[in-house]
Amino acid sequence: MARVVSLYRHPIKGLTPEHRDSLTVHPDGRVAGDRVLAFRFADAAEPEHRDGVDHWPKAKGLALQDFPGLAALHTRYDDETRRIRIEHAGATLVEADLDAQGRRDLADALSEFVLATPEGRRLRRPGRLPLVLVGDGQTPRFHDRARGYVSVHGRGSVRALGVALGMGIDDRRFRSNIVIDDAAAWQELEWTGEVCIGDLTFQTAGPIVRCLATHANPDTGVRDAKVLTTLTGALAQQEPTLGRLLLPGWTPSDDGSTPGGGVIHVGDEVRAHLA
Repeated sequence: MARVVSLYRHPIKGLTPEHRDSLTVHPDGRVAGDRVLAFRFADAAEPEHRDGVDHWPKAKGLALQDFPGLAALHTRYDDETRRIRIEHAGATLVEADLDAQGRRDLADALSEFVLATPEGRRLRRPGRLPLVLVGDGQTPRFHDRARGYVSVHGRGSVRALGVALGMGIDDRRFRSNIVIDDAAAWQELEWTGEVCIGDLTFQTAGPIVRCLATHANPDTGVRDAKVLTTLTGALAQQEPTLGRLLLPGWTPSDDGSTPGGGVIHVGDEVRAHLA
């Protein structure tokens, strides 16, 4: 039986994942505390709209696909105090609250750091500076897609990719919320219909087509693994795919008596139908 072996949330889009023993899934399908903040370009500090909901395309803010050096930063976000500390090479880069001055201090520190990386020229393009830290620190909203998905991948798939690459590969490269094990490589791509994780039921959505963010070492920020071309070359995929998306399998009631959502724990069993 497949089971959950790791859980992650990513409070700040593009920055450090937090390893968790449990994750709370909101009624809309998003993970509590996941992507609740983002550093956006000056000309993209307001959301776009897709399918009637806010959407924040990752190409218009700091994201690993364009700024891999961000992976070298270690961030800590305290939900209760709404305070952020960002460290680099063991030293504090910046620490601040989410008030107006704190947001400016955080954005200035991130700008200075990114400008000093090999990708800094990207940040100098017209309309990108000054960076703006957006989000209330509570509402998950800065995902790659407008709808509320949970992301999952199998450790067996990562191991198979590592064999093809000839190196060890860390789950954190893929920035999934849920990592499962005791399932065959690529099995999650064959799921269809309902997927039960612990006490929660989801509906399978599409596979996750990967981007250059997966090339970045999650500790150093160096692009040291050719994940995309290995998936499409040695592993013969039509598109570079690893993991899949899940949508809520519940329908919240109008009166709120059955809101949906719940908690996923490390060790929860995963039950799914295969195509």
